[in-house]
Amino acid sequence: MDRVTTPQGTTGSARRGLAWVGGLVATAAALTIGAVLALFAAATVVVIALMTSALLALSGLAMRARRRVRTPSEPGLIEARNVGGHSWVAYGWNERP
Repeated sequence: MDRVTTPQGTTGSARRGLAWVGGLVATAAALTIGAVLALFAAATVVVIALMTSALLALSGLAMRARRRVRTPSEPGLIEARNVGGHSWVAYGWNERP
């Protein structure tokens, strides 16, 4: 039997074309998946920023409300604070009219 020889450039041309098309499809799939993941990451950052701004706004409102609270100035009313355990310190008992 005679051995058939082919030129150097034509060996496996069908496989080379299929590999090129397969590489093109894989590249397109990787780019699509990367774009979806980038959008997901950006959406996550936006949600975190919104939650952080809401938390800061609520804490600002809470601090403003805390500063505006006044103790009632009824006669005979004293203020007492717990200083730890069963110990209390009373204020205002010596300022009675």
